[in-house]
Amino acid sequence: MMEERFRLVSMFLLVFLCLVSCNISFSWAHVDGFGEQPLSKIAIHKAVLALHDSAIVKAYPSVLGLKANTPRMCFLDDSNKDDVVVGEDTQWVTVKLVSPNPSADDWVGVFSPAKFNSSTCPPVNDPKEQTPYICAAPIKYKYANDSNASYSKTGKASLQFLLINQRADFSFALFSGGLSNPKLVAVSNFISFANPKAPLYPRLANGKLWDEMTVTWTSGYGINEAVPLVEWGLKNDVQTQSPAGTLTYFQNDMCGSPARTVGWRDPGFIHTSFLKKLWPNYVYTYRMGHRLLNGSYIWSKYYSFTSNPYPGQDSLQRVIMFGDMGKAERDGSNEYSNYQPGSLNTTDQLIRDLNNINIVFHIGDITYSNGYVSQWDQFTAQVEPIASTVPYMVGSGNHERDWPNSGSFYDTSDSGGECGVPAETTFYVPAENRAKFWYSTDYGMFHFCIADTEHDWREGSEQYRFIENCLASADRRNQPWLIFAAHRVLGYSSNEWYGQEGSFEEPMGRESLQKLWQKYKVDIAFYGHVHNYERSCPIYQNQCVNSEKSHYSGTVNGTIHVVVGGGGSHLSKFSSLIPNWSLYRDYDFGFVKMTAFNHSSLLFEYKKSSDGKVYDSFTISRDYRDVLACVHDSCESTTLAS
Repeated sequence: MMEERFRLVSMFLLVFLCLVSCNISFSWAHVDGFGEQPLSKIAIHKAVLALHDSAIVKAYPSVLGLKANTPRMCFLDDSNKDDVVVGEDTQWVTVKLVSPNPSADDWVGVFSPAKFNSSTCPPVNDPKEQTPYICAAPIKYKYANDSNASYSKTGKASLQFLLINQRADFSFALFSGGLSNPKLVAVSNFISFANPKAPLYPRLANGKLWDEMTVTWTSGYGINEAVPLVEWGLKNDVQTQSPAGTLTYFQNDMCGSPARTVGWRDPGFIHTSFLKKLWPNYVYTYRMGHRLLNGSYIWSKYYSFTSNPYPGQDSLQRVIMFGDMGKAERDGSNEYSNYQPGSLNTTDQLIRDLNNINIVFHIGDITYSNGYVSQWDQFTAQVEPIASTVPYMVGSGNHERDWPNSGSFYDTSDSGGECGVPAETTFYVPAENRAKFWYSTDYGMFHFCIADTEHDWREGSEQYRFIENCLASADRRNQPWLIFAAHRVLGYSSNEWYGQEGSFEEPMGRESLQKLWQKYKVDIAFYGHVHNYERSCPIYQNQCVNSEKSHYSGTVNGTIHVVVGGGGSHLSKFSSLIPNWSLYRDYDFGFVKMTAFNHSSLLFEYKKSSDGKVYDSFTISRDYRDVLACVHDSCESTTLAS
């Protein structure tokens, strides 16, 4: 009898532990970005030759980017007549297919560089391991029957691909056998951009000083081939030239697969120039260039930006905040609608409203490249209209940084082996150490403290000291709007899996930080990671400290926590339980816009990416004395001495 009871108890415990472990692992998979990078579905290392003489793949035009770009302007030194202004960096390509044995699972991959046979594969050290015929994934793909419903019967199809300049030529390969068992049937002619090494995809970011703007771009020119520079100045005025530094990264900088294997692609060269001593609120024009060894110049088209206001300046200031946008394909390739279905809508809404935006914060899970390095070019091309015009400030998320035994706080493989290298190289942030992605930055009346949740933030850590120093350094009379932002939810979220774990937060999230938010009277804390929108009441220690919901006046008493992770990636479900601190929840794609009218008045708006309309909002109206006022756990010491 005793043995039978022991056996039943043991079985119960075994089942319970299994359920718990399964639930936890699945919950983390969901929260961390449950979904599959489309390129990872392709078992490219299993590809075999099945070439057929009657199969034809033809791509045209053969030369891309011939259309001239913007006209020349006033230069500091206009004596060189050999200057070249690069043409278009994006163009549609038509691919014609003929297959003698068509099938519904035939697909076409876009390869760049165009040559992709085994001669480009690294040597295999193990003699028992067979060298694959193809060792690099395509940069995008489409099924042959995409927009060609009769392909399976006729064997004929015409596909449209939108290509961007990625510093190398392109070829198109027809495969049978589906994505899991690819058989190479035919390869197209090679096509390329007229200026494949051209300077492209500028990304603006705040420098470490308020009167400094950084311009980062990508090119195919190394420092032994050309000198990178930016030509810039006040609009319609004489332009000056500033040098740029050059960085890149290599395959052996990646921490694991696929980034180190089939996902690897040469990232080119990343250049950053610092435009200094800017006059506040002025329009500047700029273009990126390279001085070649023969003395001639290669130039990008012209761009412009408005310089930042002086810290504390009283003027209209508008800030965008979102996370987890990722990238998508305007040509419908890569099955993007199943991975980041809201990405293009968010991007396009911001482009439409760009004249009413001053700075953008993308707080982690930037591209979801997950080890497929080619996607970083794709993302910078997608956001170029935004990032070339206003500062595009990024944060680090699990899909940028996390990899086992690499120093990330979370020991997961979410970065696909990138371990932060592409993110910290592709985008500039004003951090003391870009491998530690935390930093502070200002925009007029706003002071921002951007944390890195993929490194330890708990009390006693290096980052905890930074966060406290950042919050403490805010001059609240001149910069009354104090904003904290991080990728994972260190505050409050009623996401389904956080709810099942019972904490409604990232484990260990707010235990260390809530006293800092309260002490320094943080106005709003933003998070991504969870792919939806949610706003809390002003809250401290799980308790609402203000009964208002849409208009806060005077002393607010606590921090408002906002999850704004619906930038574009697949959505996250809410818990069926709605906590009393949760004021608004939306299972949809969207972003937040904050408008500071002056030192006393702030408008907060949540907009859907589908239509750009406002679905949640509140205002804050207060004076400086309200910021100074004593609130719970945030009272300055006093003395009775006179």
